[in-house]
Amino acid sequence: MAPQSLHLTLANLLIPVAILTFAAGFFPYKPFMPGLATFEELRWDDKWDWQRRGTPERKFDRLVFMVVDALRSDFVYGNGSGMEFTQSLIRDGAALPFTAHATSPTITMPRVKAITTGSIPSFLDVILNFAESDTTSTLAAQDTWLAQLRAQDGGKGRLVMYGDDTWLKLFPGFFERQDGTSSFFVSDFTEVDNNVTRHVPGELLNTDWNAMIMHYLGLDHIGHKTGPLGPNMIPKQVEMDSIVRDIYTAIENEEHLENTLFVLAGDHGMNEGGNHGGSAPGETSPALVFMSPKLKKITEFTDRTSPAEPKGEFEYYKKVEQSDIAPTLAGLLGFPVPRNNLGVFIEEFLFLWDDASDRIQLLLRNAEQVKKIVEATYPNLYFGYDRKDFKTDCGQSLSDGEKLACKWSGVVDIMGTFATIHPRLRISQLYWFLRAAQETMSTTASNYDVSKLVLGTSIAFAAFSLAFFSLNRTRPFSFTGIFFTLTLLLYGVLMFASSYVEEEQNFWYWMTSAWFFYLFMQASREAWQSWFIFHPAIVLLFLHRITRRWNQTGQKFAGAPDIVHSSLFRGSSSVVLWSLIGACYMDITMRLARHVARSVAGKDDPPGKDGKVEETNEGERLMGMMAVFPLGATAFVFKLAFTVNDAPELTRGIAHGMLYWAASLELVGLARMVFGGIALVTGWMVLYEWRASRARMSSEQGNGNLAVSLFDLFTLFLITQTKAENIPLYLIFRMQTFLLSFLDLSPTAISLTSLLLGQTTFFALGNSNAISSIDLSNSYNGVSGYNVLAVGALLFASNWAGPIYWSLVGVLLLGSHGRKQRHIATGELDARDWVAVEREHLIKLAEREKEGAERRQDPGAWRQHVGLLTLFISGATVAVMLACTVLRQHLFIWTVFSPKYLFAMAWGVGHHLGVDVLLGGCLWWLGTW
Repeated sequence: MAPQSLHLTLANLLIPVAILTFAAGFFPYKPFMPGLATFEELRWDDKWDWQRRGTPERKFDRLVFMVVDALRSDFVYGNGSGMEFTQSLIRDGAALPFTAHATSPTITMPRVKAITTGSIPSFLDVILNFAESDTTSTLAAQDTWLAQLRAQDGGKGRLVMYGDDTWLKLFPGFFERQDGTSSFFVSDFTEVDNNVTRHVPGELLNTDWNAMIMHYLGLDHIGHKTGPLGPNMIPKQVEMDSIVRDIYTAIENEEHLENTLFVLAGDHGMNEGGNHGGSAPGETSPALVFMSPKLKKITEFTDRTSPAEPKGEFEYYKKVEQSDIAPTLAGLLGFPVPRNNLGVFIEEFLFLWDDASDRIQLLLRNAEQVKKIVEATYPNLYFGYDRKDFKTDCGQSLSDGEKLACKWSGVVDIMGTFATIHPRLRISQLYWFLRAAQETMSTTASNYDVSKLVLGTSIAFAAFSLAFFSLNRTRPFSFTGIFFTLTLLLYGVLMFASSYVEEEQNFWYWMTSAWFFYLFMQASREAWQSWFIFHPAIVLLFLHRITRRWNQTGQKFAGAPDIVHSSLFRGSSSVVLWSLIGACYMDITMRLARHVARSVAGKDDPPGKDGKVEETNEGERLMGMMAVFPLGATAFVFKLAFTVNDAPELTRGIAHGMLYWAASLELVGLARMVFGGIALVTGWMVLYEWRASRARMSSEQGNGNLAVSLFDLFTLFLITQTKAENIPLYLIFRMQTFLLSFLDLSPTAISLTSLLLGQTTFFALGNSNAISSIDLSNSYNGVSGYNVLAVGALLFASNWAGPIYWSLVGVLLLGSHGRKQRHIATGELDARDWVAVEREHLIKLAEREKEGAERRQDPGAWRQHVGLLTLFISGATVAVMLACTVLRQHLFIWTVFSPKYLFAMAWGVGHHLGVDVLLGGCLWWLGTW
């Protein structure tokens, strides 16, 4: 192996090693205290003047915990909400409403962990949330309120669970009865919820459980598909409200349920696009409602207005931390606070106990449990019970740990010295410590393994260096190389600014515009000069402008007007959208028909005796169209049927009869027909080109038709994985590909162009660096059950469809450039004639190469192409790693930089190694047939 090839191979092998090494140090599992907490004797007892001993009496002996996925606060509390019965309970005093603050990442698994343990979960749970088969994230060994409920009454506690199977993965073997549903069938608005509801009436009559957990998914799925204002949102809220009514009515009427606490909670909210995962106010503001007739006793809660007006953005009533649920349930249901809890008992519920000593004891047990975590975090500080250095200010000059130690000394002082002090002052002092500890410990940086961060970054830099040495640097440094270097340097610098990471799309939009303008300036001296407005680079700039306006993404402009959400495609204008979608499918069907027609007629290779390639006639083209038309039509029908069920607002204006017929079709079967048809045509084309290549002379080179055929087939697959409103973009991509073939791009320029357009279209299709932008809607096309490989591949293809497309276009342009150079070198084709040949992109060259003159595609060009892409991805990865390491104490480390690193992992492993290197390499090799 040549040294340059060896360097490139090692560089690509080191990229995943670097990424995984850094991730192991950046996303470690947080340590936790094992075992279940137990009630311990309070060390303050002999200093109290109250005579009561023992734990406070529990107020409830059963729990119904109903989670509605993505139940944003305004869905329950706001004007126009469909949850009118729940609002009536708030007005009557039987329900205490709160807005729960859900910390980022706002994904189901970490939020369920926060709710059940009271702790702050690891950001790594974002990845585990998508790995449904993962078992390493189990909470079976951790202290949770579920484990405490099971341990009650001598271990006789029994739990039942229905809904999102995330709970079954987190708590294996915990439930007496269970029925889980997958959370990733986001097109299912009804069955996932009906499967939960059908169990409710029977369980409300059973007396053998002390906790029933339900997790409804339909509202979240509606949000993903149509946003918070979608037509199905209010009916779903009404449905959830009817379930609340049924459960509360049973609590009022069934004797065995009279001491039941009913909790309605959202695990997270959603943004204006209906997604979640980030830290936007809508995503971090789920509703939290405690319901029971007993709560009418709490007259101190005076804000009973419902519906209500928000105090801030999505902030209704009092705001509490989601982790506060765990200690609050512990007090209300009479079990110890879970060991790893950072939550604080919600103050309003203290008034269920008349005796002040009970109220103080609840908070004191909460405070002692939190203090143990603080002690473990700051082992060099003293938190003893004999402190006498009580300070009233605990000022700014102290470190975080010292401030907590100072505030704990205040607890020691007020609990142990003044026996007759008013209970309210003790409660205030305890809350002073608890809330300070919660804030400090919740924002304390993860237990980073800095050595692994440095090692991972070093390995990535080694990959960058090897990629650099793999490049052919014998040629003079061109402007293209300067532009490439400038792009990489600017990108690296911008990774250190949170606002630029959030709005990264603007960087790529401007760099791509600058590159197209340079291509125009470079070629302006040619004949295009007098017709500059029709110059390919100018038209590319115009099309690029349309592309960047298609979807407004990022954070700042996410809700700004764009083409997708304009009246152009909505309402009765959806006919325009489907006309463009139909044109896109027709274009690709016709191209596939030409490929099949040539293969059926056998008119590609070898050429006739006169050295000419015979054109396909009308009949043969008709045969090709008849062969592939069913595939194109099925793909179009699938997309229509999928959209009717998925986003019906995009199909208004289409004949009702057609929509009714499309809605009745079975989507999994249709998708499998499309994928099967693509596989069948792929097999046919490969078989034909293989036979044709064997018929050539050994020195002859294929014309690249197979590579183009497979590219078109893969484009059909990518369209299938794309949301309907984005499919017309592929017409623009097709025009841009056509225009690029007119430009005399060097191999380096081709690599840079495919890189820029790949990054640009990632954002143009609606993606961003926020986890909430990940689209799950097409991840189950053709899949009837969860399969981690199939769902993962479809999920990646649907979100990286644009970059995949342009990565493959780069391979085709590179192969086309190589054939062009060979024909010019042999004197068979003038450089100016190549434009005409490219215009008929799929027609074979007119004459056979002179024997021995043709040679295989230059492997050096492919190595240079992969080397440039490897250089960029390794350099970009180094920049992201450095930013995450240097800014690991930054306020936005978990909301901006950590999600960016997850995307960097996907770009480095999924796109670069999977698409640029493996898939692109296969296409390059097949282009030699």
